[in-house]
Amino acid sequence: MKKKKQQKNYLDLIPERNAALVWTQDDEGIVVLEVENTGAFNRIAQKLFKRPKVTKVHMEKYGSFLWPLIDGRRTVMELADLQKAEFGEEVEPLYPRVVKYMQIMESYHFIGFRELV
Repeated sequence: MKKKKQQKNYLDLIPERNAALVWTQDDEGIVVLEVENTGAFNRIAQKLFKRPKVTKVHMEKYGSFLWPLIDGRRTVMELADLQKAEFGEEVEPLYPRVVKYMQIMESYHFIGFRELV
């Protein structure tokens, strides 16, 4: 008999930004992440194809609102509630949308999660 893999409840997790990432905000409040392109493949691409050593990732307005609020203390649910207070119905469906955003950020190693204790 197979054991079911227990799924994470992302709303109860606490996101933490990757400390190695450098980020800034432009005049409109848009967050720009600077991701260093490391590794053998990237070095080859930088030399042969003149690829940049640092890629700048420009977030959209909802992500730019959430990014500075990710402080290692608030849960995903608390962050979603803050976004709802700021943008109202514009961000509906709220929780699935914020959870998907956090999953994408985790997949790019921009954030990690720790469990609520």
